Parts: sequence; C-alpha cells; structure tokens
Amino acid sequence: MLDLLKREGGCNVNAVCEHFAGEIGRFAVMKHLAALERGGLVVSVREGRERRLWFDATPIQLIHERWTTEFSAYWAARLTRLKYRAEGAEVRALPVQEKAPTARRKERRLG
Repeated sequence: MLDLLKREGGCNVNAVCEHFAGEIGRFAVMKHLAALERGGLVVSVREGRERRLWFDATPIQLIHERWTTEFSAYWAARLTRLKYRAEGAEVRALPVQEKAPTARRKERRLG
C-alpha cells in the first residue's frame, strides 16, 4: 500500500481497494490504511465525500537516521582500519584519555 501511495499520491480509498481487488477486501484495506495513518505513515485529507491519501516517509527516515548514525562511526572506523592494513600502513590505537575524577572521588580523597 505504501508503494502505491508513493507512486500515486493523492489517490482515494477506492483506488487503493481496486489495486488490491481479489487479494484482500475493502474492509481489510480500510483497516490497514487506518493503522498506517495512526502510525504516521499515511496522511489523509477529506475532500467532500472522498479521502485523499499520501505516503509520509518522515517516520521511516527518522528511524533510519537513528539506526545509521549510531553505527556509522563504528563501521567507518573499522573500514578505515581495514583500508590501512590492506595498504600496509601502520595502524595505531588512539591513546585512552583518563576521565576527570568525579565529585565523589574527590570527596574521598579530601575527607
């Protein structure tokens, strides 16, 4: 359904039902569209007696960005290390920086 709405944005519920005719019934299509609308993936606008439907990719983009940014730094470092090793360059680990002592540690030393 999302592919259909992406391809034919602004179509009405009848057009979606016609596309899935023989596969699923009108009630199932409407129920699925309602779930997609609750999930924020479908936007509907009422025009007279019809509801026009559009696909909204924003929630999917947000999930994609959250997952890819979390892992992109890790994989970029791994690929860089692999590249240097393949080229025969020396790979050195960055020095580990000591964290500043917390207030609790300071209190124990002073107290």
